[in-house]
Amino acid sequence: MSRPIAPKKGWLAHYSELLGLWAKRSSTPQDAEDAVQDAALSMLEASSFALRDHGHYFRRVAVNRSISIYRAERVRETQALDQLPEALHPTAPSAQELYEAGELARIMLSALNGLPQACQTAFKLRQAEGLSNGEIAQRMGVSRNMVERYMMRTLRHLQDELQRNAQ
Repeated sequence: MSRPIAPKKGWLAHYSELLGLWAKRSSTPQDAEDAVQDAALSMLEASSFALRDHGHYFRRVAVNRSISIYRAERVRETQALDQLPEALHPTAPSAQELYEAGELARIMLSALNGLPQACQTAFKLRQAEGLSNGEIAQRMGVSRNMVERYMMRTLRHLQDELQRNAQ
């Protein structure tokens, strides 16, 4: 004889309900599943002792994630090239535009090379790897305040060099 299925407790009891609700509202069932699974993961990672109403929190996280998915899909929507007016068709950059972009890159690299190594490293970690000040500080072994100083110095120096070369 099989054992009776134990009722789900806490936020897990809302999982199926929420999945069904969002599957009806969402354009694709996969988006609903993603939103609810992300909400479940958030619940597992969150300290469940600090939450007063698990069900409400779970629904709110799922709603927020669904909105994020919807917005991301809207951004990805594209229009076929043949449907665009001729004036809006993308074109290759002109020789002048390519030259100006190359000059700007040369000026920026020259300006960066004129900075102390710590400033260069902090700037590259921010721009190339997208790290936060805290992550940069941890990687460089300095304080977050020092990283902020490096970034301010770098940006000020780059701005001065660009203005000097623009004249």
